[in-house]
Amino acid sequence: MKKAVLIALVVLASLQLSQAQEKEAGKTSPWKKGGHFGLIFAQSAFKNWTQGGEDAMSGNLKINYDINYKKDKHDWATKFIVNYGITRIGGINKKTDDLFEVNSIYGRKINEAWNFTFYGNFKTQFTTGYDYTTTPFVKVSNSFAPAFLSFGPGLSYKKSDNFYINYAPVTSKFVIVTDADLNALGAYGVEPGKSMRYEFGSNFQMFFKFDLMKNVTVENTLNLFSNYLDQPQNVDVDNLFGLRMKVNKFLSAGLTLRTVYDDNTVKRVQLSEVFGVEFGFDF
Repeated sequence: MKKAVLIALVVLASLQLSQAQEKEAGKTSPWKKGGHFGLIFAQSAFKNWTQGGEDAMSGNLKINYDINYKKDKHDWATKFIVNYGITRIGGINKKTDDLFEVNSIYGRKINEAWNFTFYGNFKTQFTTGYDYTTTPFVKVSNSFAPAFLSFGPGLSYKKSDNFYINYAPVTSKFVIVTDADLNALGAYGVEPGKSMRYEFGSNFQMFFKFDLMKNVTVENTLNLFSNYLDQPQNVDVDNLFGLRMKVNKFLSAGLTLRTVYDDNTVKRVQLSEVFGVEFGFDF
């Protein structure tokens, strides 16, 4: 957890420095930058509770930062996402969330809504993950195990920074597993003895953000990938949904729901949900 927090703070400091330098002399900058930092807390405690229960405490760190560049026919949008969560239950710390993702799309305008694009996406995690249903716990992931890198040319429909659709029919995707133990098991579809799997296919992205009502914001990012080289009908799905209900400048209630399907990992839908009171700020 300390490692993840340190990395997140370094990222935040770097982005703040970049933001301080965004104005160009004598004219409005084409750069638009901003983000949100949040800490979500949840806690339960029991004493002489006849119905049973275990003391539990959890914390989730969230950083969401956007950098957008617009000038003439150029439109370049980049989003950074950092999520990390820990729950302490029964005296044991268990990781509940872990994501570092960068998504970037450069577009050259055809008209007001349509763009020729080139996109890149990278995502991994910070620390080791375990299957907590086994005794002893079994390692199932680690930093750069897996990591995913994908990129390719495409076409996008973008009416604003808060809504776009991008389709890249010629996409290269690399699945990386650098952990020796996981690599030996052939985890995440990477052949034992190798640290990388190459996939070639098509990628579809959709992003939207809107105010559901006053002080209630919804944000969703959907990624779909079909591998032409191996069972293209088994589409990989990664959907990240966020709901923020703002109380005041620093307090809100937050919900994050991530849905993943990748048959190279497990042939079932994976779900991760975090809900709690958030202390945070926009920057």
